[in-house]
Amino acid sequence: MIKDSFLLAIKNLRKRKLRSWLTMLGIVIGIAAVVALISLGQGLRTAINSQFGNLATDTLTIQNKGTGFGPPGSTAIAKLTSHDVKIVESVSGVKVVVPRLIRISSVEYNNVVSYNYLASVPADKDKIAVIEELLPETQEGRLLKANDKGKVVLGSDFSLGKQFELLFGKEIRVGSKIKIKDKDFEVIGILKPSSSFVVNIAVLMPEEDMKSLLGIQDEVDIIAARVDEKNIDSIALNIKDKLRRDRHEKIGEESFDVQTPLQAISAVNTILTIVNIIVAGIAAISLLIGGLGVMNTMYTSVLERTREIGTMKAIGAKNSDILTIFLIESGLLGLVGGLIGAIIGSSMALSVSRVANQVFGENIFAVSISSSIFGGAVLFSFLLGIFSGVLPAYQASRLNPVEALRR
Repeated sequence: MIKDSFLLAIKNLRKRKLRSWLTMLGIVIGIAAVVALISLGQGLRTAINSQFGNLATDTLTIQNKGTGFGPPGSTAIAKLTSHDVKIVESVSGVKVVVPRLIRISSVEYNNVVSYNYLASVPADKDKIAVIEELLPETQEGRLLKANDKGKVVLGSDFSLGKQFELLFGKEIRVGSKIKIKDKDFEVIGILKPSSSFVVNIAVLMPEEDMKSLLGIQDEVDIIAARVDEKNIDSIALNIKDKLRRDRHEKIGEESFDVQTPLQAISAVNTILTIVNIIVAGIAAISLLIGGLGVMNTMYTSVLERTREIGTMKAIGAKNSDILTIFLIESGLLGLVGGLIGAIIGSSMALSVSRVANQVFGENIFAVSISSSIFGGAVLFSFLLGIFSGVLPAYQASRLNPVEALRR
């Protein structure tokens, strides 16, 4: 009997092809949006978390709270200084403190100008060692040493086949000369690709060269503090307390921020979770509209097939048989709509990922369509179709055969 009901349901849907397709359209759009947005959200989470992949678990980051977007410290009202560095060094449990400068400046090569991150490298060997642990190895040349002057190391995006070669029109190799703020610097090394696209587009240069070039006085954009990993949270609190008291600031009104690697990742993940909830809510509205479309179609079908239902009941069909037929129809609308929507959503997510990677020139935005997302979306759509068809199906099953035949 189930087989007969299934075949009859398919036959009824095929009779009304246009209406069936239009009914499924809302579900297709909703499921496509859900699959695409969730997949892109997971890909975005992976891409952003990968940017923190080179953070050491025993390194604290201290920087001033800024007033807008830009490199660390560039939009801060009160800059970090060498005085703050000394305060951090005085905290028990702090092993090495590395002050860094990170700015954006013009970079010229082959008479073509681009704007890139400049990152300072201190002259102290111990501090250089801390930075080297956070950087990938060089694919050409070497890293900066304590006594280097007028030399730079470039991120991987400056190497052969990358977008910067297309920009400059000429390959940059070790030994090439580039201009930064109209001053020549020799390229002594090019890094291998990193999980961080900021590192891949950065220009590393000696701290004194950077200060002289950009006219920087007693300023620090970011302080990296290598500490005892076991006590990293308590050390972070001690640093925060000392800096707060030195700046005469109240708790909660600090003009600076002290973050552990886990806190940095957690903050980003919290934002991404909120974004995913919002986009999922938007997609849910499309699904609700799709469900209402199924319900409307099934109600219309009941009205159109009143005499047919009466005839089926007159020849012995039970209420449960009528109910089953209509539920199968609504379930099929949800199932087929969900399957098509999941396929379209997966294709959209993969296409966006491919375009984003081409734009950035790096495979940093990797989207994978998990079977749980795909299968869950289809199953949800199927259940939505059945749920939307329950009331119309129940109404059809309760029709009086005599009254139905008179209509």
